[in-house]
Amino acid sequence: MDGINPRIFFVFTDLLLPLIVGWYLHKHQLLSDDTMNKVIRFNVVCVYTVLSLLSFWVLPLSWSLLLIPFFGFLLVLTPGLLGYLLFARRIDNLLDRGAYVASAMLANLGTLGGVCAFILYNEEGFAYTQLIGTCQNVLLCLIIFPLAQYYHLKHTEARRKTSRLHSLRAMFFSLNQLSLVGMMAGFALNAAGIQRPDILAPLFQSLVHIGAWIAMLPVGFLIDFKQVRHYARQTRSLVALRFIFTPLLFVGLTQLLVTAPVLRGTLILLAFCPTAINAVLTAKLYELNVGLTISSFVITTTAFLLAIFPFLFFLLK
Repeated sequence: MDGINPRIFFVFTDLLLPLIVGWYLHKHQLLSDDTMNKVIRFNVVCVYTVLSLLSFWVLPLSWSLLLIPFFGFLLVLTPGLLGYLLFARRIDNLLDRGAYVASAMLANLGTLGGVCAFILYNEEGFAYTQLIGTCQNVLLCLIIFPLAQYYHLKHTEARRKTSRLHSLRAMFFSLNQLSLVGMMAGFALNAAGIQRPDILAPLFQSLVHIGAWIAMLPVGFLIDFKQVRHYARQTRSLVALRFIFTPLLFVGLTQLLVTAPVLRGTLILLAFCPTAINAVLTAKLYELNVGLTISSFVITTTAFLLAIFPFLFFLLK
């Protein structure tokens, strides 16, 4: 018990506290929307890029890890495909549809999932979540950002004519994809056998906490409980997608394909993770329906923290 309590404290210091601070700053109008947009952009362009470089630099290059990217990509693509086929394609408004797809695809793997896996399985569980979270970061840049831009452009094209060449350029070439450069640079250093200096390890650990704060603060700033209530009905299907459809599929897959107990437990935990912070930030960056993503984030995160994770803690521990 003594080893668990300090880690539980991270849920409050890194996840809940910045949410509360962000909500307080918005409620009392202590920061402008423009300033918060700059905070979001700084996190995506700078913090994500450095974290990507540092994590890929020491990523273990082993054939045995091929199973982790397989599940990492499935954890993003499967709920996204299910969400689109079962629910999102029926949504007429393209900004709503884009927000729904982002909420379906992006689960809170690296931040919330990482802290919860650390509580359950110590450093080993946390390491697995970071590897899987890296897969999500790759798809965030390669698929989700361009897809969000696609829905935004399709919506704006309904009101003004836009050059197709400009649309393609805007979808795939922007500063939001800069973290891919960090990933490639880290991988190149790793493959070349260049050791990462030990002094960078504390920097990485600090940036994880800083990144969690910078990611959660704008979400708290954006939370509007009236919007949460307004979009609550639309997010019911996302609750089912997050806590029923996706977990059922992945529990079956892990039982068939994964023999290592800690990896299996971590994958099951991540299959239950709620809508990610990045869904809100993606909607904000590409002017989709932020209210829908906030509603999904708040409702699924509340359910996860109060009911799902306590159940999984006793089941998986």
